[in-house]
Amino acid sequence: MRIESAETIVTSPGRNFVTLRLVTSDGVTGLGDATLNGRELSVASYLRDHVAPLLTGRDARNIEDTWQYLYRGAYWRRGPVTMAAVAAVDTALWDIKAKAAGMPLYQLLGGASRRGALAYGHASGRDIPELLDSVRAHLADGYRAIRVQTGIPGLDSVYGVAASGAGPGERYDYEPARRSASGPALPVEETWDTRAYLRHVPRVFEAVREEFGPELPLLHDGHHRMTPIQAAKLGKSLEPYDLFWLEDVTPGEDQAALRLIRQHTTTPLAIGEVFNSVHDYTTLLSERLIDYVRSAVTHTGGVTAMKKLLDLAAVYGVRSGMHGPTDISPVGMAAALHLDLAVHNFGIQEYMRHSADTLEVFRTSYSFEEGLLHPSETPGLGVELDTDAAGRFPYEPAYLPVNRLTDGTVHDW
Repeated sequence: MRIESAETIVTSPGRNFVTLRLVTSDGVTGLGDATLNGRELSVASYLRDHVAPLLTGRDARNIEDTWQYLYRGAYWRRGPVTMAAVAAVDTALWDIKAKAAGMPLYQLLGGASRRGALAYGHASGRDIPELLDSVRAHLADGYRAIRVQTGIPGLDSVYGVAASGAGPGERYDYEPARRSASGPALPVEETWDTRAYLRHVPRVFEAVREEFGPELPLLHDGHHRMTPIQAAKLGKSLEPYDLFWLEDVTPGEDQAALRLIRQHTTTPLAIGEVFNSVHDYTTLLSERLIDYVRSAVTHTGGVTAMKKLLDLAAVYGVRSGMHGPTDISPVGMAAALHLDLAVHNFGIQEYMRHSADTLEVFRTSYSFEEGLLHPSETPGLGVELDTDAAGRFPYEPAYLPVNRLTDGTVHDW
C-alpha cells in the first residue's frame, strides 16, 4: 500500500483550516489536520513544498518510520509549523491504516477504556448575569463540565469571552482569529489589566458556585497573562471554589515558573496548548508541576507523538485535557477523541461545536450525548472532506488579537 498522492487543502468555512489528504495505491484516503491559527499558510507551504514530494511512493503502513523520517531527517526539529505538518501526515496515515483494517482508530490504539469522553464547554459573558445565562444554556445543551470566562470591568473586549465584540456587529462565539473590517488584515489590539482581572475573577466564581452548587466541574483559562507570583495569587484565591483546573496561568516556556506557582496553591493546573513536543513537558511532568496535558494532536506531531506524550504523563499521574477549540478542525478533533477513548489517563476534552459551514466541508460521525463525546464506530477517523464544499470557502487572512497593557506595552494574550 503505497502513497500515491498528497494534496494540501486550505479552506475557510468561517475560519481557516489546513488539511492534508493522502491517497494510496489501493484507493484508500486519509486526512490530517495541519491548522495553525493565524499562521495557516506557513504550514500549507511546508506541506506542499517540502513534505508532499517526500511521501509519494512510501509505504503507508510504516507510520513510525515515516514519523521519524520527517522529524529527524529534516535537521530542523520541533516548532509549531514543523510539528503541525508532521501531525497531518501521521494522522492521515493512521486514518488509512484504520480504514484498511475496517476498524475505528481507537481499536488500533488498544480499544476503549471508557464509554465516552467527558467534554467541557465554553460559557462566557460580558458580566456575571450574562455568564450565568451562558452556563445555564450549556447545561441545557448537555454539558457536564463548564469553562467560565467573563469580561473585566473597565475593559472593552476580552479574548475568550464570546459576547465581546469581534468587529462591527460581530461576536466571537467560535473564538476565531479575527478579520479586519476594512483595509489590510492586521491583528486587533485589546487592552489588558491584570490587577483588575485578579480582583474580579474570584467574585465571578463565587457567583457561579452560589448559583450552581459545589458539584459542577468548573474550569478557567488565564491565557498566559500572569507573572508567576500573580498566577500563584490567583490559584490561591480560587481554592475555595474547587476548580477542575486553572489553565495557562503563565507563559509555559518558563517551566521553572510552575515551581513557584505549585508552592503556593493546590488548585489543579493545566498547560500546554502552545507546546509542540514532549520535550516541552519533561520538567513539568517529572516534577509533577501540572495536573493536565493541554496539547492538541494537530500541533504535537500527530497521534503517534501524542500517544507517547500521554503515556509518559501517566507515569507521573498526569491526565489528558486535549486542546479542542474550533481552530482545531473536525479532523483534529476526531483524532483526539480516538485517543481520549483509548488512553487510561484521560481527564477531560475541550469541545466547542463547529459552525454549520465547517460541518458542510467536514462530514463528521462523532457524537455528543449526555456530556460525553464518542468518535463513532466508523472505520478510520470517521471524518470525510467534501472537496467541492471546501472550494467554496477560500482562504481569508485572519489573526488572533494582540494584548497591550493600559500603558501601551505589548503583553501576553
